[in-house]
Formats: sequence, C-alpha cells, structure tokens
Amino acid sequence: MARTIIPFGPQHPVLPEPIHLDLAIEDEKVVDVLPSVGFIHRGLERLVERKDFQEFVYVAERICGICSFIHGQTYCQGIEELMQVEVPARAQYLRTIWGELSRLHSHLLWLGLLADSFGFESLFMHSWRVRERILDQIEATTGGRVIFGSCKIGGVRRDISPEALAVMRKELDVIERDMREIVDVFLGDSSVKRRLQGVGVLSRDDAYILGCVGPTARASGVAQDMRSLGYAAFRDIKVEPIVRTEGDSYARCVVRCAELFQSVDIIRQAIDRIPPGAIETKVTGFPDGEILVRTEQPRGEVAYYLRANGSRNLQRFRVRTPTFANLPALVRMLPGANLADVPVLVLTIDPCISCTER
Repeated sequence: MARTIIPFGPQHPVLPEPIHLDLAIEDEKVVDVLPSVGFIHRGLERLVERKDFQEFVYVAERICGICSFIHGQTYCQGIEELMQVEVPARAQYLRTIWGELSRLHSHLLWLGLLADSFGFESLFMHSWRVRERILDQIEATTGGRVIFGSCKIGGVRRDISPEALAVMRKELDVIERDMREIVDVFLGDSSVKRRLQGVGVLSRDDAYILGCVGPTARASGVAQDMRSLGYAAFRDIKVEPIVRTEGDSYARCVVRCAELFQSVDIIRQAIDRIPPGAIETKVTGFPDGEILVRTEQPRGEVAYYLRANGSRNLQRFRVRTPTFANLPALVRMLPGANLADVPVLVLTIDPCISCTER
C-alpha cells in the first residue's frame, strides 16, 4: 500500500498550539509519526545569566500564560530552598489557592478547545463562560488575569482579605454547579464516546516507560501527582491522584474533568484552613548551590533545575515541562488511528508548546 507523508501543523484550525507532526499515512490510517518543535523558541533560559535572581520570577512566569503562576511558584520554591528561606504559612496557602485557580482555568480552557474540535461550539462557549468567572476571581485577588505577578521569593506580594475569600467561596458553588452541567453533557454524549473510547490507547507500562506525567499518565493507571510531595499547603491538604486504567482518549478526558472538582475542593479547604499572619519573609543575600524542584502543573509534573554560585545572577536554569514529557506518548498513541482522529488525539494530552519551547 502506498505511503503518503502529510504535514500536520504548526498552523491548523483545531490546534491551539504550534506543534508540527509529519504523519505517514496508508489509506486513512496513521502508521508513523515524526514530531517537530521549535517554532516559538524564545531563549528564556539564557536570560537567567542577565537578570537578577529576584527579577527572574517575572521571566519564569512568562514561560507560559496558562500556567504562569505555578511556573513562578516553582522557581521561588527552588530559590527559597537554596537560601533556606522559611515561607510563612499564610503565603503557602495563598499560593495553593492561586495555583488551583490556575488549574481550573487551564482545564476549562482545554475542555472548551476539545469541544470545539468536535464541532460543539455551544459547549466551547459554556466552558469558557465558566472560565471567565474563575479569571474574575484571579483578577479580583491578584490584579491580573493571565500573568498574576503575585508570587515572590519569600512569599507572596499581596494578601486576600477575609471578605474576598468569602466571596470566592460563594462563587465556587456557582462554578461547581455550572461545571457539573458541562461535564455531564460532555462525558455522557454518545458521539463523544464513539470518538474517544478505545482510541489512542496508552498502556500503563508504556506510560511509565515513556515517562508520562499528569492526567496523561494517571489515565493509564500511573498514580503520580507531585502535590503529594507536600509543597505549599499540600503538607496539610492531602491530594489523592485521580486514576483511570483504560488508557484511552476518553479516560484522559475523565481524569481532567474529575480534577476540576478536586481543585474546587482543595480551594475550599485552603480557604477554611488559611492561618493568619505574615505573607512574606525578608530575603537577604544571594543563592548558592544547585537544586531540582518538582511541582504539579495542570498538565503534569514540571521540573526546575537551578544552579547558583552566590552571585546576583544564576549560572544555570533548566525546565522540563509536562508536554515535553508527554510527546513520546503522543507518538506512541497516533499509529493505528484514523487521520480524522489526529486533532482530537493531540488535544487529549492538552499540549502546551509555549511551555515546551521556552
């Protein structure tokens, strides 16, 4: 049978991110895949040699707009551990609240884009309508909607008043109700099940060997969630990984949808338990040594490697992002799929190429 090479991306009506795949096609079946990245490389890691280690928090946040806060938080955690800075408990809880709000808006953004790939325009609009309510809460408490700018080495830049926390808690009830309606419609739709169930199956062994992270790994039975390490307020708020064993595209969607409600529950617990007190610790001196820090982004584990020599500028800064870790799994999933399923399959790993290329 004749084999045809079809380029997919970096510009495609369905793709929110500029990923490029060379698809080897026989008839309508994908038989081989070669991914290419590098279309939006910005050289952010090199800036660490020029920016003051305090200023670099802003650069880290701009690795990605969708998960900007957790990027900044991960960087701060690395510097704080190097400098043995004790972050106040209230600041740790505030970081957790903002981090989970980031996860909520990221997952709803993904759900809307996936619905759009099916042609469900109304479901896309409803998902993003609920996401707007979350962004409103982020704006009310940080002043930003995409880049928060609220995390700093030693704590956070601003507090959330008890009145604002009470408003947020009430708003979470409305958000949870609206998300339940959307998720029930999406996961219960027969056409969604036909397009996703049994498609793009990734076994548990493959997910583990290929180094998958986040919902992509958990949907294949790998119970791994970096929040269980106990950073920020997760030392007090325990998180059980949401796991499925089917490993198909539908399972990846189920995991992310369930994590929406898990994040709402975490934020509620954080609001109820948040202690009074300071929100930052004064930082003096310069970092020295090297460290690896891991946190849980919406798409999975992100790893930050920092090396310092006791000066104002770091020597080295490297980031291993979740999408980079999940690309080998995508290459494993696609062979055997129909060409028409490729856009949907790509979106089931929720790719973020901005994070991947930096």
